[in-house]
Amino acid sequence: MTARPLDVSSEALLARILASLDDDKAEEVVTIDLRGRSSVADYMVIASGRSSRQVGAIAEKLVDRLKTEMARPCKVEGKDQGDWVLIDAGDVVVHVFRPEVRDFYQLEKMWMPSGSGLAAKQH
Repeated sequence: MTARPLDVSSEALLARILASLDDDKAEEVVTIDLRGRSSVADYMVIASGRSSRQVGAIAEKLVDRLKTEMARPCKVEGKDQGDWVLIDAGDVVVHVFRPEVRDFYQLEKMWMPSGSGLAAKQH
C-alpha cells in the first residue's frame, strides 16, 4: 500500500524544497511565483549544482526527502544525464542545472514578467 501525499500547502512544499536545496549546497536558487500565470504549478524553483554529480545528488536527495517526509512522489526527468534535472513535485516544479546549461536555457528570463524583479526571489 502506498502512502497518500500529505495535504500540505504549496508554500509549505516550497519551504521544504528550498531547505533541501540549501542543505545540499545548491547555488543561485531562484523562486518564481507562477500563481495566476500557469495552471501547471504555483511555483518554479531554479537552482544550480557545480557538476553533473552534484546536480544528480541534489535532485536525488530532494526526491527522497519529499517521498519520506511528505509522502509525495515526484516525477523526475534528466537525472541520468546530470546536466538538467526536472522534478515535478505537483504544486512546485524544480529545475536543477549545471551552470553552463542554465545559462544556455535562461528559464528565469522566460518566466519572469518583463521589467519586474518582484516575481522571482533569489535565496
